[in-house]
Amino acid sequence: MNKATLIKKVLAVGVCTAIGFGGLMASGEATPTAQAASASTTGQRIVSLGKNYLGIPYKFGASTSTTRVFDCSSFTKYIYGKYGVSLPRTSVAQSKVGRAVSKSNLRAGDLVFFSSGSRANGRNVTHVAVYAGSGKILHTYGSPGVTISDLNSGNWKRTYLKARRVL
Repeated sequence: MNKATLIKKVLAVGVCTAIGFGGLMASGEATPTAQAASASTTGQRIVSLGKNYLGIPYKFGASTSTTRVFDCSSFTKYIYGKYGVSLPRTSVAQSKVGRAVSKSNLRAGDLVFFSSGSRANGRNVTHVAVYAGSGKILHTYGSPGVTISDLNSGNWKRTYLKARRVL
């Protein structure tokens, strides 16, 4: 590579860097696009980690100190915790953290909440899952334990309540 080509490349990288850091310095924080990309990547990593536990049995009230069994909220608390996100212990408490996000704007790593199961009344949060992308949720309940389900069909479509973005 000749000297002129090298100088052009260095200048191009410098200009791109200056533009990026200029936005950061002007606002005091990363641009929304950078934040969204970072959160999206973390969300995908959380989903990937959670998939390592597919088939781990469900047990209501499972301890947060084990990975031999999970309930829905101990599962989310565990996998988010591995990425530095501290979630409360219960699905009800988890449904109050982060910010609301519409079902049409879900992205991997968002928490989704349901009113399903024996304690459900159609209004109260009784279940939490992780949005895995492409209309799928990663969660645990009954048999088969940790699993992937379709958010937009059957019980999960019927009992969906809301979603929260914690990343």
